[in-house]
Amino acid sequence: MSLRSILHLLVAGTLSAPLAAAQAGEPPTGDFYVSPAGNDAWSGTRAEPAPDGTDGPLATLQGARDAIRRLQAKGPLERPIRVLVGGGTYRVTGPIVFTSEDSGREQAPITYAAWPGQKPLVTGGVPIAGWKKQGDGPLWRTVVPEVKEGKWYCRQLFVEGKRAVPARLPNDGFFRSAGPGVPYKDRGAARRDPKTKVSLFYENEDLKPWADLDDAVAVVYHSWTASRHRIKSLDTEKKRVEFTAPSGWPMGYWEKNQRYYVEFVREGLDAPGEWHLDRATGVLTYYPRPGEDMNAAEVIAARPEELLRLEGDPAAGKFVEHLRFEGLSFQHTAWTMPEAETVDGQAAAGLKTAAVYAVGARHCAFRECEIAHTGGYGLWLQVGSKDNRVEQSHVHDLGAGGVRLGETTLPNEPDLQTERNTVHNCFLHDGGNVYHAGIGVWIGRSSHNTISHNDICDFLYTGVSVGWSWGYAPSTAHHNRIEHNHIHHLGWGQLSDMGGIYCLGLSPGTQLRYNRIHDVLSYAYGGWGLYTDEGSTGILMENNVVYRVKDGAFHQHYGRENVVRNNVLALSATYGQIRRSRQEEHSSFTVERNIIYSNAVPILGGNWSNGNYRLDSNCYWDASGKAPEFPGGLTLAQWQEKGHDAGSIVADPKFADPERFDFSLPADSPALKVGFQPIDTSRIGLVGPKEWVRLPDEVDRPKLLLPGEE
Repeated sequence: MSLRSILHLLVAGTLSAPLAAAQAGEPPTGDFYVSPAGNDAWSGTRAEPAPDGTDGPLATLQGARDAIRRLQAKGPLERPIRVLVGGGTYRVTGPIVFTSEDSGREQAPITYAAWPGQKPLVTGGVPIAGWKKQGDGPLWRTVVPEVKEGKWYCRQLFVEGKRAVPARLPNDGFFRSAGPGVPYKDRGAARRDPKTKVSLFYENEDLKPWADLDDAVAVVYHSWTASRHRIKSLDTEKKRVEFTAPSGWPMGYWEKNQRYYVEFVREGLDAPGEWHLDRATGVLTYYPRPGEDMNAAEVIAARPEELLRLEGDPAAGKFVEHLRFEGLSFQHTAWTMPEAETVDGQAAAGLKTAAVYAVGARHCAFRECEIAHTGGYGLWLQVGSKDNRVEQSHVHDLGAGGVRLGETTLPNEPDLQTERNTVHNCFLHDGGNVYHAGIGVWIGRSSHNTISHNDICDFLYTGVSVGWSWGYAPSTAHHNRIEHNHIHHLGWGQLSDMGGIYCLGLSPGTQLRYNRIHDVLSYAYGGWGLYTDEGSTGILMENNVVYRVKDGAFHQHYGRENVVRNNVLALSATYGQIRRSRQEEHSSFTVERNIIYSNAVPILGGNWSNGNYRLDSNCYWDASGKAPEFPGGLTLAQWQEKGHDAGSIVADPKFADPERFDFSLPADSPALKVGFQPIDTSRIGLVGPKEWVRLPDEVDRPKLLLPGEE
């Protein structure tokens, strides 16, 4: 530290004992301290309150931020600054905001870290108390005064750390519509007509003119997304419901009698874990789960939509830089239900914020953090965010998805583009609880990002999505790397048209490598492992192990010059291990040196008649004992006579234990003779401390059953 900086600290009266110790060559423990027992009027340079109560730690992260602002007002920092945050709860009513003036420097980053061994919790949750039993039944009640006074309405509730269910009809499964409320013949015209998107007919007495109909939310499924709707009117004679805002797709477009359910109606409060809030009276009613004691239970209602915001102004050349957040937990955010806006869309990409939200963040890091119990996405690095890292963080119980990188439209100026960010060694799971199309990691119009060594599971749609341009339009997502990830237990039969890894548009230089993908179950079509959708081009898929998916280990809708090399593609339940949909006049892909392993399911499904592809040196096998069939019912020899699969063989690869999904190979495997190189799966997924690596094993889930399984 320079003499000038030391003088500035002395003048400001903020030269703490740890800083002074640092000048003497001793390692500092912290430069500032935050504690629930602190006071933002204190200096923050003491870890504990002074005996006379005149000084001590700060009370909030905002207080620490402001103390560092005062420090920097005296001159640039020339050494790292570390804020140690004590364990405990820090409640916020809105996001903690860091702007460009709160930045560190490359040689002097600013770190906000948990006190070693402690877990600070930053929460947007409001504790709800005063519960009383309601009569002889199972229900408990309390009153939320701010709701009764019209100041607030809650749509997220958590009891004993678990997400509670808004009173729902039906409890399990779905209602079926009796068709779209505006019948149509031309599906193309229907897509352009907003009238086709605002109503549907219902059956029987599924919907009723409930007293709280204004607060009810209907969730309607449309293939790969689900729209959410407030109700405008209910015609009980025609059995037609009209919504206040349209969906993105016409009602009945993907399925005439489409699925839907209704939340936030008092009549649906009939199962453990459900709750209802009466807007007029403020009465909150809850049906406890077995073992929950409402006299002692922690009940949290979420209020803000954001907890932490890094707010740069890239257009003005102002960035939030060199901030680090370590060991902090961010929990409990809300979601809102607009009356007039469309609320659906692929990947839930229409959402406008996240629990941790960054614009113009550069060289920032989130390490060993937790983001949980959200109303939308967990973390979003948006416009102008570059060279940031999200590392060894636990992101779970999400209203939508885990991490978003980039945006759906690309700013023209290079400084406004999001690129070179890393999501590494994170456990992202249990998403889509509100916006069912949320994705584990979403990369939009963004390039040079790395998604590595993550465990991504239990989303209702895709695990990783990369790219955001349709067809062969110019792309702004390229050179992304998706590697060494364990991606599994997706879809759960809720949505369709999904993949373990989903690609969209031109993507030169993008690599999908060393990923293990399994247990992908769509509702209708499209439970795929590796999925190159509309116009996907220039993508390398190499050394992946894909198995136990519904509709194909690899599927290409349409694209150009992709490479599928040295993968294990195994045990798809239907439609073929590899599926090719649209035929085009250029080469779709090269498939070479793979092991393609089936069990009484076709090897190649879809459309293969025009020959615009290359297959070479693959090892095919059908574990059922039948000879693999190629398009047109051909044998491999007949298929090769047509000019396909030169060097390929039909042979048992001798997997170690394919029934237990051990696809390792012995030294005498025939697959090695066609050039297949053994894939080291030991480095896939989480890395680091044993307790961290084993965390995904603690998830308790039912078995995901593919078609034909019981």
